[in-house]
Amino acid sequence: MDDHLARVVGERIRFFRTDRHQTKAVVAGLTGITPDYLYQIERGLKVPTLPVLAQLATVLRVDLADLLGALPAPARQRPDGNAGDAIYRALTNPPVPSPASCGVEAVRRGVLDTWKVWQTSPRRYSAVTTRLPALIADTERALRTADPETSRAAYRSVADLYCLLRTVTKRIGREDLSLLVADRAARAAEAADDPIRLAGAQWNLAQVLLADKEAEGAEEVAMHAVDDLRPLTTNGDLDAAALSGALLLVGAVAAVRKGDAWAARDRLRLATPFAAKTGERNTCWTAFGPTNVALYAVSIEVESGEAVEGLRLAERIQHERAPSIERRVAFLLDQAKGYQQRRDYGRSLPLLRTTAREAPEDLRYRPSAHRLLRAAIERGRRSVSAEASRLARSIGVRF
Repeated sequence: MDDHLARVVGERIRFFRTDRHQTKAVVAGLTGITPDYLYQIERGLKVPTLPVLAQLATVLRVDLADLLGALPAPARQRPDGNAGDAIYRALTNPPVPSPASCGVEAVRRGVLDTWKVWQTSPRRYSAVTTRLPALIADTERALRTADPETSRAAYRSVADLYCLLRTVTKRIGREDLSLLVADRAARAAEAADDPIRLAGAQWNLAQVLLADKEAEGAEEVAMHAVDDLRPLTTNGDLDAAALSGALLLVGAVAAVRKGDAWAARDRLRLATPFAAKTGERNTCWTAFGPTNVALYAVSIEVESGEAVEGLRLAERIQHERAPSIERRVAFLLDQAKGYQQRRDYGRSLPLLRTTAREAPEDLRYRPSAHRLLRAAIERGRRSVSAEASRLARSIGVRF
């Protein structure tokens, strides 16, 4: 019990000291203790007496209860405070589009180009969120004005756009919109009578449910969609095979989050033959293929607490081959998490630096990245903590 108390109190003192950019020497001097004693307190090696704890609270300008209660969660970073509101307004009351840009073919090209930016640009948040309101308006107008011969093509573009909106709204912290646009994507795919896009929409819906911690619902949606695709996969349709594999990977994540790591591994094994058939095939922007299966294998092991196995698997992977920056970033963060599970905060830092170099906006706006940075600051050695603090400041994140 004393060890647990020492660790909890030490982490809170260190959190508030680093948040206020104060050195150990300054805080120790103002508190009337030695820097070495403060170091031992922050490391959980010593439990401070009540008078020392009260003086530390005064120096750090916090209530005494703050040093004993739960740490505050970091504020969610967003690429633009108005981006989510602009998307919401476009979804509920679209702006007047430019007639010249509303042809079905023009809209199709616009959606495809925006998807490409989202999957490949290191500045994808700022680049895509500024485009989306106008693209929503253009796409909806193209749908309303399409003739019977082009309406199915228009619905396909609508489905593609709303699948993109699902991942963007999630990443900018508008989870309230993610379920809405996932549902619209499914309705558009049904109207287009397109079973491949419908499966892609169901993949997106499963992702929303996973983000909402509804693992059971995500698993049900994903596995039912695999069953629905079976006639197409039996006939050798490669897009259906790719979507089936991608859905199995989502089902694997859902299983491990329900605590069933063996079911997750079984689904990975089922996805492997699909990847062998399809190769790297970015059907409905799911980035499915042999590389993605390998990346998910690392995720499953790390999520199940098997950090050693996850890191061993990661050594074999060339993550640059993944067509989606989303998956490449997730892979880097999975490895960083694996090292932190082993309390090796020093080895997690290069992976966070690589993420900052390859996708700076992802590091800035992903809560999972914030948790890793924060842990390195609070629990790493002195040099690791200082470097992690500098990295956090360089991307505009404060804890």
